[in-house]
Amino acid sequence: MKKAFLQLHIAVFLAGFTGILGRLITLNEGMLVWYRLLLTSVTMWILFALAEKLQRIPFSDILKISGVGFIAAMHWVTFYGAIKYSNVSIALVCFSSVSFFTAIFEPLILKKKLNWIELLLGLVTLSGIYIIFHFDTQYKTGIVIGIVSAVLAALFPIFNKEFLKRINVETMLTWQQTGGFVTLSLLLPLYLYQFPVDSFLPGWRNAGWLLVLAWICSVWAFQLSANALKRLSAFTVSLTYNLEPVYGILLAFMVYRENKYLSNEFYIGFIVIAIALLIHLFLLLKVERKLTAHASERISQEDN
Repeated sequence: MKKAFLQLHIAVFLAGFTGILGRLITLNEGMLVWYRLLLTSVTMWILFALAEKLQRIPFSDILKISGVGFIAAMHWVTFYGAIKYSNVSIALVCFSSVSFFTAIFEPLILKKKLNWIELLLGLVTLSGIYIIFHFDTQYKTGIVIGIVSAVLAALFPIFNKEFLKRINVETMLTWQQTGGFVTLSLLLPLYLYQFPVDSFLPGWRNAGWLLVLAWICSVWAFQLSANALKRLSAFTVSLTYNLEPVYGILLAFMVYRENKYLSNEFYIGFIVIAIALLIHLFLLLKVERKLTAHASERISQEDN
């Protein structure tokens, strides 16, 4: 169990570290994500094929998963764009608004009952972002792009839940990364026309960090979280991933000293967001305890 927890926290830490890499890699956001998807998809095809974990799925499912892969690709493009136009801390604060958009989209897409408490907490999170947006005018462009990134980040996990009911996670992720790479490749000429680059090749320094991003922060992080999920509940895994923005912001403070360049309003907004996240964690834990108690009671009744 301890090993599973350690694997999970390493995976979450690596997810937070992707923000640091977004600033280290000097490619523009479109090229950065294109290379990430290329390296990740090729690696997954090789690893999962050798491990015989890839299953045959209908072409209609491949198209649907590829479409979700495009949403995921656009999330990463906008996420790294938010970093380029502001900084790591701002981008991750915007990322924390995912819970608000999930509370809106999940009931609409999956035909579930609207969770008003999650919606309210999401609005509190948005109010924290607005405090930063209103006072830190230099980061407005980055914040707007970051909010778009959060909207997209809320969408593709919802669709993934439906795929995972009949497709194993390795197959789904491999086709999703491949679909994201193919669809982004189709858009890349137009993207590069609007945002031209000096060189298509990344250079040795960028190539090294891209390998870290693809192999360590993507493929290895996925394997760590998948191994943890075998021992831990899905609830525990999703709860722990709420720490991703916290790890990322702390890393940005340590590596780039971003705390020196952020205004008091950033910290006020961040505290508001942190309070909303803590309340959400408390409520989730409360629900989990109730479910565990009901399950134990049911088992006890069956034994009697």
